[in-house]
Amino acid sequence: MTKLFRYAIIKNNLKDSLFLYQIKKSGLKKLGSDFLLEFMTPQLQSFDGLGIAPKIIDILDRLKFSVPTPIQHQTIPIAIEGKDIMGIAQTGTGKTLAFGVPIIQRLAQTKGAGLVILPTRELAVQVDEELNKIGRPLGLKTAIIIGGGNMRQQIFQLRRNPHITIATPGRLIDHLERKTIKLDKISVLVLDEADRMLDMGFAPQIKKILQTVPQERQTMLFSATMPPEIVNIANNYMKFPIRVEITPAGSVAADITHEIFFVQPESKMALLETILKEYKGSALVFSRTKHGAKKIALAVRKMGHSSTEMHSNCNLNQRLRALADFKSGRTRIMVATDVASRGIDVKNIETVINYDLPEKANDYVHRVGRTGRAGHVGHAISFAIPAQKRDILDIERLIKKTLPISKRSGITTEAGGSQNDYRHPRAMNRSKSAHAHSGKNHHPFYGGRGQSPRNNRRRRSSNSSRRLRA
Repeated sequence: MTKLFRYAIIKNNLKDSLFLYQIKKSGLKKLGSDFLLEFMTPQLQSFDGLGIAPKIIDILDRLKFSVPTPIQHQTIPIAIEGKDIMGIAQTGTGKTLAFGVPIIQRLAQTKGAGLVILPTRELAVQVDEELNKIGRPLGLKTAIIIGGGNMRQQIFQLRRNPHITIATPGRLIDHLERKTIKLDKISVLVLDEADRMLDMGFAPQIKKILQTVPQERQTMLFSATMPPEIVNIANNYMKFPIRVEITPAGSVAADITHEIFFVQPESKMALLETILKEYKGSALVFSRTKHGAKKIALAVRKMGHSSTEMHSNCNLNQRLRALADFKSGRTRIMVATDVASRGIDVKNIETVINYDLPEKANDYVHRVGRTGRAGHVGHAISFAIPAQKRDILDIERLIKKTLPISKRSGITTEAGGSQNDYRHPRAMNRSKSAHAHSGKNHHPFYGGRGQSPRNNRRRRSSNSSRRLRA
């Protein structure tokens, strides 16, 4: 294959017709010895014509899945043909069905097994529920292998030879080391939320899993962003992956409104109370630390709102109970750390509030991806201290969008300059200098007088003069 090829004929099972896909110069990318083909297809209004077996179509109809989302429409026909796929899509776009339907159809017809790797326990539980709804009527069994779960119960599930195993990386490695699981029968591997798994430090585990599963397999990788590590996986462990890109990597949904409040740390809680009074729907509030999440959740309850919390101090049962309460509407507000930014699949979250800005710009995409889903309008509201202007710029560069600074009347904030001033290079230098000398008053939740000297020393030992530490 050379750059001389401008067009490619790709046969799809879309009513047995041939579609002509133009490969633009930017769409034919050489990654080591592999190529990624990017293309667009006409949107269908039903699952008919995607190559899905009639029995599965009937199951989808009973489950009220009638119109495929763009990621489902573009992914399912290619996946059914057994090709490797690199899917770039935001969270909440229907990826579970995009890879789940082809896996179920393949395993219902042929021998082999499927393995789905996800970053968080909560997301794994939700994917297991979705795959069970479709696969159980066809006689397919699943096993869920996640940290915090009962090891004996998981071993029992694995001994039943499940058709599909849903796992988090750490617990899967535990089973491999205990020799309680074998991956020699895996014919389809899915890495979902791959960028998040790498952010969480699972790169060694992912590499070991990729080296353990058979080379003759189908691999589907899904990611909201495209860091170099993802490209390396495509180069080294995938065979000519077809790239399905619903939205550019790092982008956010068009139905989300963004708003930044520059505010002093001691004023954040009062601002949060004002925001929660204004927005009456469900809200997801993000804190950088588990201690911050606990205190925010307590304060929110004192404000008179029903709330729950999700962070690393919660065990698996507590997390699932909190998620169920939030999903059902029994609690209106969830306060969480980034452990939840990829582990929550809840419809109609009205507002995401970044009480603390995320450590990395990528995490902003993952956090706000909880709202503005399936055509619903969502709101992303972020609290920033004046010293975090450079962090805002990092987010804006990633999402290629200017985040408007709130100018609402009746809300007192610390703008630290005009909206345009902080984007000026000199303003960035002043911001960086101010942040480096902000001392003990710069912490987003514990900052101010009366904080413990131990926390001060911890922050001063931070190797980042720009990031806000917790």
